[in-house]
Amino acid sequence: MFFPRGGSAHVARALAEELPAHGWDVTVVSGSLGGRGVCDAERFYAGLDVHAVDFTAGDAPMHPSYEDRPDAPDRVFAAVDDDEYERHVAAWAAALEAAGAAGYDVLHLHHLTPVHEAAARVAPHVPVVVHLHGTELLMLERIADGPPPTWTHADAWARRMRRWAHRADRVLVLSPSQIPRVEALLGVGADRCAVAPNGFDPERFAPRPVDRAAHWHEHLVAHPHGWRPGEDEGSVRYTEAEIAPLTSGDPVVIAVGRFTAVKRTGLLIRAFGRARRATPVRASLVLLGGHPGEWEGEHPCEAIAASGAPDVFLAGWHEHDTLPAFFAAADVNVLASVREQFGLVLVEGMACGLPAVAVDRFGPGEIVEDGRTGWLVGPDDETALARALCQAIDGPAERARRGALARETALARWSWPALADRLAQVLGEVARAEVGARPG
Repeated sequence: MFFPRGGSAHVARALAEELPAHGWDVTVVSGSLGGRGVCDAERFYAGLDVHAVDFTAGDAPMHPSYEDRPDAPDRVFAAVDDDEYERHVAAWAAALEAAGAAGYDVLHLHHLTPVHEAAARVAPHVPVVVHLHGTELLMLERIADGPPPTWTHADAWARRMRRWAHRADRVLVLSPSQIPRVEALLGVGADRCAVAPNGFDPERFAPRPVDRAAHWHEHLVAHPHGWRPGEDEGSVRYTEAEIAPLTSGDPVVIAVGRFTAVKRTGLLIRAFGRARRATPVRASLVLLGGHPGEWEGEHPCEAIAASGAPDVFLAGWHEHDTLPAFFAAADVNVLASVREQFGLVLVEGMACGLPAVAVDRFGPGEIVEDGRTGWLVGPDDETALARALCQAIDGPAERARRGALARETALARWSWPALADRLAQVLGEVARAEVGARPG
């Protein structure tokens, strides 16, 4: 349902590209912001059979969100009323019908959204595999704990999402730790769940040589993408003198992600500032990401100014294909997020030979092995995060050791060819079960 923006879109694209090698023909139906670069589904899924549902053209109402972000165009699902819900279902039913959904063997639906209701109306006899990416579970947990007063339709959405999950023939989860949450929140038994972690392209994400001086000059000086609140991409621009620490041979720490509250970007900046004060090494921190114009709470520019953290650079939003080069120009990958359901960026960095610094909670706690492939710290523990960053900055030999083990682990556990093969088996089981259940 969502236009290409977050990790679930990269998962959908990677699986759609890999599944044909395992005997499946794939059609992608996706939300889109046509003509808006990386958010345009036809461009993002280029080379695939893609049916774009263009929000800007009025093909469907703008999709809601599992996150409640003031003034965002995609309001939280729990605040969407029944009439608007029906408009979403009708629009997506039309999109699925146009794509010929009733004639497919399996519908692989990402997230719990009104697309499920649309599928039940258009293709009621086609089995459904639902792929949870975790953000829907966070919204359901907040509803269970007592939703904010503005979430006036929270209970209705919780009932719908449970109904869609129950209708699904199989529920894919990112990690084993999500299964008890699925059981508690959605009432789906562990026997109907299958673990489907996110993965990476082993040909694209691998160690590679890079001219660091040329790389950082290109992305921070010549063609910057960093932005200040209320200003355009490129409003944050650096001079050659300012980026000197990135090209001096001192370690570079990179953090990749949106500027949402759960990512704890401000906390990371403050922790990095503390680490810099505790070490004589002039390390740098590069923030890669931040969808243009989108942030929650404290913008990184504000956190940098308030904390006085030195040598922190905003590289802005870049296409996914450029990420391996950014990893090649860095030494440590850090993710301070406290509610990361998986943490694909950690896996991709590990595949490129970078050790990780992450929070020991949800997905990152299962991806990173503390002391072996990186460092794990407690959630919202600025002191512990600063200590881990300091150890990573001060220990080149230890960085190299953990980075090598990180790559070995990533190749063994999360490469897309292996993950697509497992998914193909699940899809085959579901399709065969449906054929076997038909009368005659």
